[in-house]
Amino acid sequence: MITQTISLYNWTNGVIMIAIFALVCIALIGILINFMMSGKKKDPDEN
Repeated sequence: MITQTISLYNWTNGVIMIAIFALVCIALIGILINFMMSGKKKDPDEN
């Protein structure tokens, strides 16, 4: 029974999954900031 529960704790897989999740979150935040910064600015000369 102990060998079955020890095999559930795979640190390598957990660390890789957390790293991938962190990279995806950073990429999404970067894309969001990029959209916010590149929004159309109103030009007062157009009206």
